[in-house]
Amino acid sequence: MEKVIALVWGPGDAESGDSLRRQLMEETVPRIRQAGARGVTVNVHDSAAAPAPSPAPPPEGEPPHVAEVSMWLDCYERTTEADAALASLGLTTASYLVVESLYDDYGTTPYAAPRDWPDGERSPGVLTVALIHRPEGLDYREWITRWHGTQSPVSGELQPRTRYVRNEVVRSLTDGAPEIGGIVEEGWPSTAHVADPKLFFNATTDEELSTNVSRMIESVTACLDLGRLRSSTMSEYLIAPVG
Repeated sequence: MEKVIALVWGPGDAESGDSLRRQLMEETVPRIRQAGARGVTVNVHDSAAAPAPSPAPPPEGEPPHVAEVSMWLDCYERTTEADAALASLGLTTASYLVVESLYDDYGTTPYAAPRDWPDGERSPGVLTVALIHRPEGLDYREWITRWHGTQSPVSGELQPRTRYVRNEVVRSLTDGAPEIGGIVEEGWPSTAHVADPKLFFNATTDEELSTNVSRMIESVTACLDLGRLRSSTMSEYLIAPVG
């Protein structure tokens, strides 16, 4: 079984996001499941996620990624119907074959209880979905060592994560797709935790905030090209999760 992620770029406003969510849930996902996907999840920037500002928004004039559709397939080449369903959205889309690491899940950190809500219901809190890139000149193996071995535990120590999914991109499956090194999904207890820097960095004082931010910047700079980092806040829908 292989995991394919489809990214969607669009306007980025809450009203458009709510419309996109309805279309994804009511039209796109049923077509993908009928085509044989063993699992499907949807993350989308809708009005429930909009109060949390993006930690790394795109520059002015560049559309944000507004949705992420993950699908688990017997073979990544069997995406004809999924591609058609995504194309019917009328937005820019691109698909990627990825290797997933579920580093943290609900109930494995102090910030969330184990999942107890049904498939298809919105998950509590909010996600940030980041598109990351390996810095130019950094060896691949060293990049993975820094991302997985250093950044993942450091961010887990400094931030109130409820879920953390690493998706290393193997290759794009769409002609002309933007080059991306990884797609990272991080869950947070509430939109306030993303909007308030002290909550976002587990800090109770300005001094503690400064210390935690400095540690995070040092760790992130060592493994990511910050100039190309893009992040969007999204609502999570575990429609037919695998595992």
